[in-house]
Amino acid sequence: MNKVPFKGVIAYPVTPFDDNENIDIPLFQKQVERLVTVGSHGIAPLGSTGVMPYLNDAEKEALTETCIQQVADRVPTLVGVSNLTTEKTVYHAQFAEKAGATAVMIIPMSYWKLTDDEIVKHYDAVASKISIPIMAYNNPATGGVDMSPALLKRLLEIPNVTMIKESSGDIQRMHYLRKELGEEVAFFNGSNPLALSAFSAGARGWCTAAPNLIPELNIALYDAVQENDLEKAQRIFYKQIDLLKFIVAKGLPRSIKAGLDLLGVGGGGFKSPLKPLNESEIAELDSILSVVENEVYQY
Repeated sequence: MNKVPFKGVIAYPVTPFDDNENIDIPLFQKQVERLVTVGSHGIAPLGSTGVMPYLNDAEKEALTETCIQQVADRVPTLVGVSNLTTEKTVYHAQFAEKAGATAVMIIPMSYWKLTDDEIVKHYDAVASKISIPIMAYNNPATGGVDMSPALLKRLLEIPNVTMIKESSGDIQRMHYLRKELGEEVAFFNGSNPLALSAFSAGARGWCTAAPNLIPELNIALYDAVQENDLEKAQRIFYKQIDLLKFIVAKGLPRSIKAGLDLLGVGGGGFKSPLKPLNESEIAELDSILSVVENEVYQY
């Protein structure tokens, strides 16, 4: 097992629906293929962008298999398998492994507030049932649970839990992880507006939906960081910061689908209760994209 099979820009596809709120598999295949061919370093279906909590088991399984088959081992795949119960999380993790996923990502989802011990046991139970790596995902805004650096450190003691995705929006968390766990800790940034700061703090990669819209800039930022060219990295980051802020503020599924429609790729529809951006928001996004597109090759 490659304990840390990811680095760079890990792209999140949306989940497109048709007018009857059924998944549009052909459009999903097209979107995944595009993310691979533009140079993404990994593909991560069933994240927040893919509205994973809104999907039933059959839909999750169809997306998992379709994505892995479409990627066809060209880049590693990271499948979201989170669920409220440990039993269901184990089920989806095992399904993803059998389908050929490189690794799975788990965020502790909760109705009742979970204790640290409950979270550790949850991850340990899943890890004991699969042999592929697990990325522990901290995103209190969506999961309702804020995993402290001390808890994340405990999770990394579980053999299969080898990576952390930090999306709290607190850059100090990333500095703490790097300082307390050492330079080899594999943590990934999930907060788009912190992309440059996170790389400066030692993030191994950036988990983001932005490559659906501006892949050249996202990958160029990572390349500049790898080249230790801070001035170039800053220039590239500042060109995309307005778009990164917009897609977070308006909601990733809504804004990314609207952007894909504007680009002529097609974003697909929604599953209720989610609805698309309104006309003024789409116009604002169109304006931002027009500015970004004019600057893509002006590094």
